[in-house]
Amino acid sequence: MNEILQRIQKIGIVPVVVLDDAKDAAPLAKALCEGGLPCAEVTFRTAAAEESIRIISTEFPDMLVGAGTVLTTEQVDRAVSAGAKFIVSPGLDPKVVTYCIERNIPVTPGTCTPSDLAIAASLGLDVVKFFPAEQAGGLAMIKAMAAAYTQMMFMPTGGINAKNLNSYLAYDRILACGGSWMVKKDLIAAREFDKIRELTKEAVQTMLGFELAHIGINCQNASEAEKTADAFDGLFGFTKEIRPNSVFAGTEVEVMKSMGRGAKGHIGISTNSVIRAKNYLEMMGYAFDEDSAKYNGTKLRLIYLKDEISGFAVHLTQK
Repeated sequence: MNEILQRIQKIGIVPVVVLDDAKDAAPLAKALCEGGLPCAEVTFRTAAAEESIRIISTEFPDMLVGAGTVLTTEQVDRAVSAGAKFIVSPGLDPKVVTYCIERNIPVTPGTCTPSDLAIAASLGLDVVKFFPAEQAGGLAMIKAMAAAYTQMMFMPTGGINAKNLNSYLAYDRILACGGSWMVKKDLIAAREFDKIRELTKEAVQTMLGFELAHIGINCQNASEAEKTADAFDGLFGFTKEIRPNSVFAGTEVEVMKSMGRGAKGHIGISTNSVIRAKNYLEMMGYAFDEDSAKYNGTKLRLIYLKDEISGFAVHLTQK
């Protein structure tokens, strides 16, 4: 998969933006980045789109800005010249797709039928847009088509919102979701960029779904660990479960059989996606202990933050 598309996968949500005035480009980009989504698909159907992409790519060089609603090769050239890092189209035009592939430009054309997927696969694509997602059958339709096209990833757009976002992202064939609920035209027109930033933060928190998974207690040995777990069982009915390296009391308390990570112990935070949560927190300036990473196959399922918090090691864990 193309490197740009891999980065989009880690971000998880692609805000779909309509800009009628280029003066709104920079403050909008700032709001999205501060909200935790350094990515935008600027629809190329307005007169301000090209200049908006140029402004964003210049003033926010680390942001992934792409051009959407691209219908012609001439628009591809203009968008890329302005700084677009990826191209999105509402339908599948083999001429546009081939033009992008030949120039190593990431492109995700719109699809909604098995015939569309057949054409996309024949052109060598491994990621397509699914549009309009909800109107075209939603997640059920994607799963039905994905069963035949086993190497294809999907970026559903159209009708995606905070209520159905996680049902899409939970399916491992979804690259990311496109959506506009945090960047609605009326908010941009009213220049309510603070509101856009807050809605973006809410979208990110909804996607990641952070929750306290358990508290870890360090003990000197297995005997002490079992006694500690027995105490929680006796007090609160947290059933003891002996595991190779620890003893759980219910799901809330993990008692280590040796002095584990953290001066005082550890805290497990569960999330809908460890890789997306890691990407988000790294963007916020936090570092991770890469040697602590654990995987299910190729999927990251657990990793510790590099620094402790008040004597507790903290790790992300997959829900």
